[in-house]
Amino acid sequence: MEQLQENLGALNCDSDEESSSSGEEADAAPTFSVAMWDFNQCDPRKCSGRKLSRLKLIKTLKIKQRFPGLVLTPTAEKCVSPSDRDLVSAKGVAVVDCSWAKIDETPLAALKPAHGRLLPFLVAANPINYGKPLQLSCVEAVAATMYITGFKKEARFYLNKFSWGHSFLELNEELLEIYSQCTDSQSVVQEQTRYIEKEQKLQKDRQACRDFPPSSSSESSSDDEG
Repeated sequence: MEQLQENLGALNCDSDEESSSSGEEADAAPTFSVAMWDFNQCDPRKCSGRKLSRLKLIKTLKIKQRFPGLVLTPTAEKCVSPSDRDLVSAKGVAVVDCSWAKIDETPLAALKPAHGRLLPFLVAANPINYGKPLQLSCVEAVAATMYITGFKKEARFYLNKFSWGHSFLELNEELLEIYSQCTDSQSVVQEQTRYIEKEQKLQKDRQACRDFPPSSSSESSSDDEG
């Protein structure tokens, strides 16, 4: 579990695609600020953060520039939760845009956020890391934070800028709803642990079914057919 926690909140900068549109987008735009620190570690043509920047939906911060709101970073100790709603509403959300392959060499400590947060367990839907746990793109991380803190329309507004964006909500619908109903960071972590343990048990049960030898009646039936 500790190894899992170390990676929560880290963001993958790859995965830009053509956007889809929604008639409700204009009404769902956030009123709070959204920002990122771009460490220029990925292909700008595939970077979801860069695309949001081109669309003027995210502000690029200088490396040592402070951000007063919620900051998603793997150096944080608390998990995003619904209790962060007022913080996001008043001061916004920021993400660290860096490559998963270069996290160890990224100067995350220089950011020194006042309100650092981790993301709980979620599965990526971006084309680069589809189906992989935790390896979210910038837009997925921003949208997950918005969703968990109660800004669901704003989350869809951002995801709708990507043709694959709806898949993120579809893959994580159960988890996002669970997290959004929690009270604080501790309860989010508890629900995360419960979900992971449940999935691990289901995997073991499925493996046991595959490994279970056929019954004697099944064997007899097979012999008769032969």
